[in-house]
Amino acid sequence: MDLPARPPRPVDPSPELAAALRREPVSTLRARDPLAVFARAEDVRTLAPDMAALASLKTGTGVIVTAPGTGADADVDFVSRFFAPAKGIAEDPVTGGAHTTLVPYWAARLGKASLRARQVSARGGELACTLEGDRVVLGGRAVVVLRGTMEV
Repeated sequence: MDLPARPPRPVDPSPELAAALRREPVSTLRARDPLAVFARAEDVRTLAPDMAALASLKTGTGVIVTAPGTGADADVDFVSRFFAPAKGIAEDPVTGGAHTTLVPYWAARLGKASLRARQVSARGGELACTLEGDRVVLGGRAVVVLRGTMEV
């Protein structure tokens, strides 16, 4: 997929976001969606957010959480999860839209344009990510969930 990048900007910490995530992020940024950054991959893997509290936040589409690849996830540059309970999706398994924010963030933080990512939802997935100017290019294995034909 080739998508427009949505680089995040730092924002003040949100006590409501931290309470909904049930864990205080190291930093908070925002593009379309808030981005909560944690210190370790395990912090992201073990999050058990309060979905009702997340749904009540004014977040855009959802909430992105991320951390550097550490511990069991040291083979990737970063891990993430994406929660969108206000949109009827408690947790999206692998989210291209979230990576339009994650890739510019991690590319700047790590000083490289090509990254390996792992979304650590229950189903999860791995992505090859490249920041190309103002575009994010994502690749990886996909699961077909719907086939059809549309006439316009």
